[in-house]
Amino acid sequence: MKILVVGSGGREHAMVWKLAQSPRVPELYCAPGNAGIESMATCVEIKADDVAGLQDFVVTEKIDLTVVGPEAPLALGIVDEFRKAKLKIFGPTKAAARLEASKIFSKNVMAQANIPTARAQSFDKAADALAYLDRHELPVVIKADGLAQGKGVIIATTREQARQAILDSMEKAVFGQAGKQVLIEQFLDGEELTLMAFTDGKTVAAMLPAQDHKRVGDGDTGLNTGGMGAYCPAPLGTPALREQVAREVLQPIVDIMVRLGSPFQGVLYAGLMVVKGTPYVLEFNARMGDPETQVVLPLLKTDFLEVIEAVVEHRLDQLAVEWHRAAAVCVVMTSGGYPGSYRTGKPIQGLPSVMTGSATVFHAGTARRGNAIVTAGGRVLGILGRGNTLADAQREAYRVVRSISFDGCHFRTDIAHRALGAQA
Repeated sequence: MKILVVGSGGREHAMVWKLAQSPRVPELYCAPGNAGIESMATCVEIKADDVAGLQDFVVTEKIDLTVVGPEAPLALGIVDEFRKAKLKIFGPTKAAARLEASKIFSKNVMAQANIPTARAQSFDKAADALAYLDRHELPVVIKADGLAQGKGVIIATTREQARQAILDSMEKAVFGQAGKQVLIEQFLDGEELTLMAFTDGKTVAAMLPAQDHKRVGDGDTGLNTGGMGAYCPAPLGTPALREQVAREVLQPIVDIMVRLGSPFQGVLYAGLMVVKGTPYVLEFNARMGDPETQVVLPLLKTDFLEVIEAVVEHRLDQLAVEWHRAAAVCVVMTSGGYPGSYRTGKPIQGLPSVMTGSATVFHAGTARRGNAIVTAGGRVLGILGRGNTLADAQREAYRVVRSISFDGCHFRTDIAHRALGAQA
């Protein structure tokens, strides 16, 4: 069986890595891939958002199944185009992916489905947004409506910060078209939790709960990033809370998308804020999270390929999705300066030639230059540690992190600190 994974980051490396473990031994391709993925899949030089190019490749190479990693091709309608051509693909349609591609659309759907979420108001004119801001309590959350690579959310603690965020988004267009409309949202004070689920448009199979660390610095300080690390399972996501979110959030969203004529099929990601035990939805994503995928997929006991096929073929209700009783911690190593400006092309030293059973290196922003592997992005590597407990997994991750180096390398030293209560 031939499978194409679309994308080039740590999430896609984890997906390829997990698919490679299938007892069905699929022949794997990745477009465009990276220097780590190339060891287990044939990397193809086609960009993830080149829908026509990807479709031509799938037809020419007789690919049996395409698995989409990032949000951009989903928002462009890759699933719609592939389905028109009778090509098997894992992911939601363009209309369903609006749950991520438009925060305003997502809020409206949540209101219709009575999903608990922060109060918010949308604006398409900066003057109206600024006027509303003047009477809004602080802190306040400013969100660009569209896709902004995880950087379109600003938590402002002063009015000047909030005003600047609105002007940057709506007038200076720092997020391009994604920021032409904004949401001004109530700030929720609690603890974040991620709960992803496989869904075939009818049945929902929740994954294990994870928590990522978005702030660049230890102690959750500094700028928001696309994610500095994650751990799973997060103790905050108790079995009771997980069941509650599946019942009160995930299933209602899947059901209402059917009623809206846009059934959601693939992975539904709920970004939650748990306030005094009550889960509120911060955002929905239309695909697996990054870096959460790097800690959730390693704990999946059921064959990942079997789950994907059950979703695509609308028979998820016939499959028991099972999980290992273990823990995983992923530490992201970034280029110096990230999430601001940074330099690439830095040689990476100390990459293990052979991984142990309890540690894995997922490449995110890497490239091959001759015999060397060099940095090629802001988030460079995700170091996964596994163990019977979170403490064991954390210890294993940092053991490998401290053996790897490159010029300007930065990483947090406290991933999983909320669960463990101490730095690594």
